[in-house]
Amino acid sequence: MNALFKEQQRFTQWWLWLILIPIGVLPVVGIFQQLILKEEFGDNPMSDFGLILFAVFVFALLGLFLMMRLKTEIDQTEIRISFIPFVKKRIKWTEIKKAEVVNYGFVGGWGIRLSFKYGTVYNIKGNMGLAIELNNGKRFVIGTQREKELGSIVEKAIEQHGI
Repeated sequence: MNALFKEQQRFTQWWLWLILIPIGVLPVVGIFQQLILKEEFGDNPMSDFGLILFAVFVFALLGLFLMMRLKTEIDQTEIRISFIPFVKKRIKWTEIKKAEVVNYGFVGGWGIRLSFKYGTVYNIKGNMGLAIELNNGKRFVIGTQREKELGSIVEKAIEQHGI
């Protein structure tokens, strides 16, 4: 079925990458100095194996940030959310008790967060999202950068499904 709304968000904040890139350079410098030049790296150097393990961890973390995406698709029958690589959900409109675009404020960072007011928050940046309460009482928010467009689609779906 054709989606009425599609959005894909990634971590593109310049300040985040300003922090992450130097962290990624650190193990490269350490490996070069300690393994290639044979000079200890730092005042209390790691073993060569520890340094390589640290590099693998840092590059895996950077790769995770590069790979993470929040994808939202809405059509006449359901809402689909994927927070790649962690979460994939399909919610039928018939399962929804309430849905509205809200300003959820700052929930302690970005990613997957827990909020007393909104339940689970899936966000990449910003503070606007689609707050959903299911018939079973579960609540969550899907972050968006296109709140006006999302709001009008949700209003039409609410009317159509009598939510």
